[in-house]
Amino acid sequence: MRFSAIYLFCVLLSSNASALDCRKDIFENINFTICKTSLFEDDLRLYLNNRNGVPFGNFNALQKELNDKGKELLFAMNAGMYHSDLSPVGHYIERLSKKKNVIARPGPGNFGMLPNGIFCIGSDMLNIYETLEYLQNTPKCTYATQSGPMLVWNSKLHPRFLEDSQSKFIRNGVGTSADKQFAYFVKAENSLNLHTFARIFKDKLKVPNALYFDGKVSKLYSKELDRHDFGWPIGPIVAVVRSRN
Repeated sequence: MRFSAIYLFCVLLSSNASALDCRKDIFENINFTICKTSLFEDDLRLYLNNRNGVPFGNFNALQKELNDKGKELLFAMNAGMYHSDLSPVGHYIERLSKKKNVIARPGPGNFGMLPNGIFCIGSDMLNIYETLEYLQNTPKCTYATQSGPMLVWNSKLHPRFLEDSQSKFIRNGVGTSADKQFAYFVKAENSLNLHTFARIFKDKLKVPNALYFDGKVSKLYSKELDRHDFGWPIGPIVAVVRSRN
């Protein structure tokens, strides 16, 4: 009987366990914050609208609704480009429900700088697909968000990035491990160009694929680091949550 009680306690404890690891780091005098998440140990999701169908727009609103549902926000970041009404620019899936179709054509701005890509959260993988590759493979994503450009694709930098570009902003993005078990969410703390930002993923983190989320509006929430960025409203949000004990 005592063994059963101990076993049940361990199961309940493990169900709320998280491998989430957020920390500060540096790359060539660029300060950045990285949060590493695990496919099987973290509850990683995408959020857009609240229970009333209105975009959350910020971490406070998401945190409040999660609290009402008995859940706790551990990590969050803006996750993909969006229109003025906070709706996603490109493909978006939430809890297996497709909210926006894939945009495969080139277009203006960073989103349309092909190749762009799609971050996919599936039951058995965390992966970033180049958009045409995504359309060819049709992976089963529980959650997905399209953004662009690809920062790193098959271990190579985006071909249009310029090392000496003077277009410098605070930026954020995501990379996935070769075994598709881990995702690395990065926010630069200094203004930098896309070439340097991409090299954080390629040369520092050694990930084969990485996707740009946005610049200027980049925001991060980390309970572990006691950090909560404020600012302009945001669209899609990627988050790690857990049930409250």
